[in-house]
Amino acid sequence: MLRLRTLLAVFVGAGLALPAVAPATLDPIPTLDPGDATPSCPDKPCYALGRTTGYQAKVGTNRGLYTVQKDGTLVSWSVKLSKPTDKQIDFFDKSLGGESQAAIAVLRMGNKLHARLVAQGEVQKLTPYFGQTVEFALQKPIPVKKGYVIGLTVPTWAPALAAGLGNDTSWRASRKKGTCDDSQTQTAQAVNQVGQYYCLYRTARIVYSARIISTP
Repeated sequence: MLRLRTLLAVFVGAGLALPAVAPATLDPIPTLDPGDATPSCPDKPCYALGRTTGYQAKVGTNRGLYTVQKDGTLVSWSVKLSKPTDKQIDFFDKSLGGESQAAIAVLRMGNKLHARLVAQGEVQKLTPYFGQTVEFALQKPIPVKKGYVIGLTVPTWAPALAAGLGNDTSWRASRKKGTCDDSQTQTAQAVNQVGQYYCLYRTARIVYSARIISTP
């Protein structure tokens, strides 16, 4: 009996010596609630993202809100959409290449405002969800690494832009110097393509988010 107790004590001691394993967590990006950030349409002017890949650079004093904090797997994303009028929808459809669409994008940042689009979710049609916040589960979850940035690719247009915010709130688009006022030229990135994010747009916020399951 004494020997059995001794062995049990050894096993328990060995168990206590094992390293602790952190559990997987479901992490929202960003952690900051959008608050009163409401996309502008049908107000006039009606703002929308057009034919680009973009990411939110800053919200107030907060930077890096869309930067992945831990290795994990991107499993879903959501976007808050305004409800443009039929006339506004027709204008954007004709001006920006067709029906409203978007996809979640994963960026690896480089030097001098360059970034590589390392992965992208399935392109989703947004028109049926105008006036709502909609969440899309990815058919193929995307592995992500700490330091990656989560953005939004818009091959046509998306009414997901809140305007008239503070001058300390801004987002960047995959457009080169001298093209910041051109929303009709296609600048949405393709997977593995490197883009330059020169154009910074102040007083506006892209109202999107994502969910990541961290790697234990």
